[in-house]
Amino acid sequence: MAIFYNQATLSYRGGVTNSNITAGELLDSVAVTKTATSQYYAPGDLITYIVTVSNNGAAAVTGVTVTEDLGAFEQAGQTLYPLEYVEGSLLYYVDGVQSELPTVASEAPPEITGVDIAAGSTVMLVYAAQVTGNAPMGPGAQIVNGTSVVCDCMAEPATASATVTMESSAELTISKALTPLTLAGCSQITYTFVIQNTGTAEATAEDAVTVTDTFEPRLTGLTVALDGQPWTAPVNYTYDEATGLFTTGEGQITVPAATFAAGADGGWVTTPGVAVLTVTGTI
Repeated sequence: MAIFYNQATLSYRGGVTNSNITAGELLDSVAVTKTATSQYYAPGDLITYIVTVSNNGAAAVTGVTVTEDLGAFEQAGQTLYPLEYVEGSLLYYVDGVQSELPTVASEAPPEITGVDIAAGSTVMLVYAAQVTGNAPMGPGAQIVNGTSVVCDCMAEPATASATVTMESSAELTISKALTPLTLAGCSQITYTFVIQNTGTAEATAEDAVTVTDTFEPRLTGLTVALDGQPWTAPVNYTYDEATGLFTTGEGQITVPAATFAAGADGGWVTTPGVAVLTVTGTI
């Protein structure tokens, strides 16, 4: 949409006079909007995008090209794509009716060509994209996926974008190790539980993180610590020597959020937050 102005000049007998200034508004005959079906993303997620292109003019427009940028951004001297188009996912609707697909001239990023739109009509393109390892990571990180629409009847491209934000949550995994691996009876043994958080948010007491294990063979004389800090029962954990059932108290374990940094060669490097639980007892 643009405002234009015009003024005429009248010359006679060596004199000049100007007319009044007229103003008009030039409306784009083609308009585009874009939405994402998800507000948040995590690595590997599938996000569906809906691109709507409307012809507001009195004549049909032909040869429309719709280009998706898949959130492209520059980092470490190269163009990175936080999204990857899912091949074969494109659906095409004309005035709400599913129709024959236009040509997908390129998929990385997608370029859809040969779109024809009758006067007063609307076409809708729906496709899925997968979040890649190049997606920005960290609190408040975003993917801004842009769309550009061009045709012969347009002086400038029509553009739109949809923004999704990295989900703020804890993402926990646990691993378990045993030392020593070989021992005789009446000996001490230590189980080490490493809890890693690759999410953008700390796992807090409200997340009610618990670790449960049944030790076989049974242990006696337990010594328990979290990140080197001694624990006591039953405040921090419970243990039944008769069954070997060990359970941490709800909310006793907290795990810091991961940290994220841009990689030197592109992409992102994730350093998980870690909590280490150790349980030592005698067999």
